[in-house]
Amino acid sequence: MDRLLSLLESNARLSNKELAGMLGKSEEEIAETIKMYEETGVIKGYQAIIDKEKANVQTVTALIELKIQPQFSRGFDSVAHRIAQLEEVESVFLMSGSIDLVVMVTDKSFHEVAMFVAKRLSPLEGVVSTATHFMLRKYKEKGVFLADDNIDDRGTISL
Repeated sequence: MDRLLSLLESNARLSNKELAGMLGKSEEEIAETIKMYEETGVIKGYQAIIDKEKANVQTVTALIELKIQPQFSRGFDSVAHRIAQLEEVESVFLMSGSIDLVVMVTDKSFHEVAMFVAKRLSPLEGVVSTATHFMLRKYKEKGVFLADDNIDDRGTISL
């Protein structure tokens, strides 16, 4: 990955002037390169990483493992594409090992995620089985630490 992409990935809020200074290029060169990356799909978007616990947002995140029956001449792509189209789905990944796809879903409650898996995901043609894992806490996301230093407040027990 080139240095410009690396800098943008670590901090997308850097200005073209700052990027130009870091890379020894003109602001115009930086702007043109970024525009080209956006138009060709190298840069897909820009996002803030939100600590939802600190923002007091009550959601759950689930990682759902899927075993898939691959389709002739299409493999996993057609099922993965159908799953990616579902509005609840945040991410879909093809995996190696004992599972085929991992789907990430973030929603308002455990019940809503469970109903999504039971009523929308599991019945899809090609889905053989699912296993849902709920994230209990995020400590680090995309290289950013989310959890503050934790103090073990359970106390000491002596016998």
